[in-house]
Amino acid sequence: MTHTNVTDYPGKEPMTGVGRSEQNGEMNAARPLPGVGSIFLDARGDERALRVSWHSEADLVVLSLWRDNVCAASFRLAIDEVPELIDMLRTGLDRAYRHAPTRSETA
Repeated sequence: MTHTNVTDYPGKEPMTGVGRSEQNGEMNAARPLPGVGSIFLDARGDERALRVSWHSEADLVVLSLWRDNVCAASFRLAIDEVPELIDMLRTGLDRAYRHAPTRSETA
């Protein structure tokens, strides 16, 4: 998987905020990714990506799934839930590192 920071796109702003309006079902206009955000490219390729953007003005982190530069889904995570997500990712990473020698020996 490849990780890209917003700053890796000089002169190009990755887009976020594409989605259906809650009021009338119309598509919202895409907006540039905020100053704090990252893009993670899917290992499967096919122009799939996870975009993570901080929205401190709304106390949210938005996780959005993209394919062919089109937002397919998004999830708004309350800022006070971010530490729990980080803890879960850290636990999984710790376990992966502990089992890495075992996996490489059997491969």
